[in-house]
Amino acid sequence: MAAVAAAAPGRWRRPGILPGFGLTLGFALTYLGLIVLIPIAALILRTTTLTWAEFAAIAASERVVAALRLSFGASLTAAAVNLVFGTVVAWVLVRYRFPGRRVLDAMVDLPFALPTAVAGIALTALLSRNGWIGGILEPMGLKVAYTPAGIVVALVFIGLPFVVRTVQPVIEEIDREVEEASASLGANRFQTVFRVLLPSLTPALMTGFVLALARAVGEYGSVIFIAGNIPYRTEIAPLLIVIRLEEFDYAGATAIATLMLLISFVMFLVINLIQAWARRRFGDV
Repeated sequence: MAAVAAAAPGRWRRPGILPGFGLTLGFALTYLGLIVLIPIAALILRTTTLTWAEFAAIAASERVVAALRLSFGASLTAAAVNLVFGTVVAWVLVRYRFPGRRVLDAMVDLPFALPTAVAGIALTALLSRNGWIGGILEPMGLKVAYTPAGIVVALVFIGLPFVVRTVQPVIEEIDREVEEASASLGANRFQTVFRVLLPSLTPALMTGFVLALARAVGEYGSVIFIAGNIPYRTEIAPLLIVIRLEEFDYAGATAIATLMLLISFVMFLVINLIQAWARRRFGDV
C-alpha cells in the first residue's frame, strides 16, 4: 500500500478548490510583492540615501519624537477604549432584541463608508468651542477639539467597527447554556464573565485590538481637522511626513516613515506573539 501511495502521490492527495498549489502560491507572492513588499522596499531604499548620523539626527529631533509619541500613544489609547466599548456594543447587538437594533447594527459600519475627512470635519464642528457638545464641555473646563483628547476621539470613531465586527461572530457562537451552567454551579456574574466568557473571546479581542490599532496608527484625514496641528503638542507623525514632502525633503519624510514602520513592526510582532499565546491557551476553552 505504501509503495502504491509513493508511486502515485497525486491519487491520494485531496484536491483543493483553487487550481494548483504552485499557481496559487505564485499569484499570492506576486500580489503581495506588488502591493506590499515593493513599496516598503522603495521606502527603505530611499531612506538609505541618508547617513546613519543624519538618520539618527532626524529620529532624535524633538519634533519627530513628539509626533511619534502622540501618534502611537493616541492610537494605543483609542484601541484600548474600542476594545472595551466595542465588546459591549457587540454583546448588546447579539444578545438583546430591541426596537432599532438593525439600525444601530448598520450604524456601526458608518466609519467604513464615511470619508475620513468628513468625519474629522463633523467631529470638529461638534466638539469645538461653538459646537453642540464642545459648547457644553468647554465652560466646564473640558476642551476636546485641538487637543490630544480630540485625536483620541477621532481614532475611536474610525476604529470601533474593527472590534465590533471581529468580536460579534464569536459572541454569536457562544451558547447561552454555558452561562446557565456557570450560574447553576454557583458562579456569580463577575465570575461567569471573567472565567467563562472572556477566555473564549480572548483571541477575537486581540485580533480586534490589533486591527483597530493598525487603522489608528496611519490615520490622517479624520485627525488633521480636530488636532489643531500644533508642533510638539497636537502634530501627528503622518502629518509631519506630509509637511516634509511639501518642503521637498523626501529623505526626511521617508526617514520618519521608516521609523513608524519599524516601531509598528516591533509593536505588532509583540501583540501577535501574545495573540498566538492566547490562542494556544484559550483556543479550546
